[in-house]
Amino acid sequence: MVESSVIVVTGIDTDIGKTVATGLLGRYLLGQGKRVITQKLVQTGCLGLAEDILAHRSLMDQDIQPVDSQGLTCPYVFAKACSPHLAASLAGQEIDPEIIRHATRSLATQYDMVLLEGAGGLQVPLTEELTFLDYLEQEAYPLIVVSTPRLGSINHTLSVLELARNRGMTVLGIIYNRYQEADPVISMDSANIFSKYLRRYGHHDCVVDLFGLEEYNRQQRKLDFSPFFRGDR
Repeated sequence: MVESSVIVVTGIDTDIGKTVATGLLGRYLLGQGKRVITQKLVQTGCLGLAEDILAHRSLMDQDIQPVDSQGLTCPYVFAKACSPHLAASLAGQEIDPEIIRHATRSLATQYDMVLLEGAGGLQVPLTEELTFLDYLEQEAYPLIVVSTPRLGSINHTLSVLELARNRGMTVLGIIYNRYQEADPVISMDSANIFSKYLRRYGHHDCVVDLFGLEEYNRQQRKLDFSPFFRGDR
């Protein structure tokens, strides 16, 4: 059972599908009657309201929320598209994890659930002394990991699962982004490997497929993330 009101959506790399996965998770939870909000840890490569937050709202069929305009859903936005610590430095700033922590806790008092999307992967530096992984270990939020069947993903995914295990963190499962998959044999084998290693590292054995957005919009596929939220674990 998910006991935390905050769930982190992280990925094995950048451009892996975290934003779409986060937005669709939000849409699913709204459909279940939950008061849910999405948050972005830090956004680089844009100005103003975070692009990923705008994408979440579109996927959730929502307008911009007051907490978006207040900056709570993305405390840091930087113009340079690069690692958060460098983007902040180039802007003459330094990321303060306490500001992110306060924003998340504020959202958690207003909503049933907060979906916190990371930036890049777990080891991305927020400051020169603090990685995203370090921050998450402090907060003890459960993770949902976004992966794909593309070549190299097995290594990256198992590394994330082992890192989480070694830091005492809970992985609720994997969103398996099969959009534009190239080889169904590879896809099936990778999914089996992920399931096996989720069990081996003591995480929840849950691998949920994610397909192209148009398939859900046209209702060719049912949006179902219930395996992450079942109470019978």
